[in-house]
Amino acid sequence: MTKVGPWINAARLRTLPLSVSGVVVGSALANLYGVQDMLIFVLALLTTIGFQVTSNFANDYGDGVRGTDNEDRIGPKRALQSGIVTREELKQGVIISIVIDFLLVVALVYCAFGFENMFYPIVFLILGAASIWAAIKYTIGASAYGYRGLGDVFVFLFFGLLAVMGSMFLYTKSLNAMALLPAAAIGFLSAGVLNLNNLRDYESDKKANKNTLIVYIGFSNGKKYHYALLVSAFICILVFSILNFKSWATYLPLLAFIPIFLHLKRVYRTDRNDQIDPELKKLALSTFLLSVLMYISCNIFL
Repeated sequence: MTKVGPWINAARLRTLPLSVSGVVVGSALANLYGVQDMLIFVLALLTTIGFQVTSNFANDYGDGVRGTDNEDRIGPKRALQSGIVTREELKQGVIISIVIDFLLVVALVYCAFGFENMFYPIVFLILGAASIWAAIKYTIGASAYGYRGLGDVFVFLFFGLLAVMGSMFLYTKSLNAMALLPAAAIGFLSAGVLNLNNLRDYESDKKANKNTLIVYIGFSNGKKYHYALLVSAFICILVFSILNFKSWATYLPLLAFIPIFLHLKRVYRTDRNDQIDPELKKLALSTFLLSVLMYISCNIFL
């Protein structure tokens, strides 16, 4: 394998469409309220991708060091687990990605606010630092929240509320209560992707003492929780579409729930955790599709 190959593997490119969904929706809402800025859009996307790559490196490192990624794990083999990068190399990769994240956050904050009035820049620099912290602490450290059943909460907050509302604020310099609905929808769907990951790894996580929410509540209840997440996301987008109706194009984002509910049907019929892995990609791409349809729908009204 080439030098680049192991790092592409560790970056887990299949996770990136989900990671940018919140930024796309936040930008769509800003467009709906009459504000566009392509430079902010590009920098926000790069920053979010940076956070996700850092999270993937850190997750690979944390689970690898703890021994959670072992022969019992069902999903794709991780970089450290498979030996294509060493522990020290991966640790250096985490550090380098953090530095890149910081530079991207500074560039994004400067582009959005400048540094004349320091209140907003300081707030967003703190939020950026919190995002980097959340990316690292999922599996690294004695208090890793991913091992305490708190991963779903952090995903909902950072991938949903912060990604959407924060991205919109970068453009508009204001918040709108209506934006909470699509922000929550992206949060619910992102938590759904994590939940699928935890359903798939239920047996191996339980053996490794990685106490995800699914380890606490069990596989069957985890499926019911999954239904609740996806239906809640649908209700949020439906209510948002009804309250913001301007033409039938307002309902365009609801089309993304066709593959989502087909996915839900497959999960309902699945009783084995080794059949879950193919559904991860489907839900992640469906969430990205929702964000793209939101962007198209909101821009039709400009």
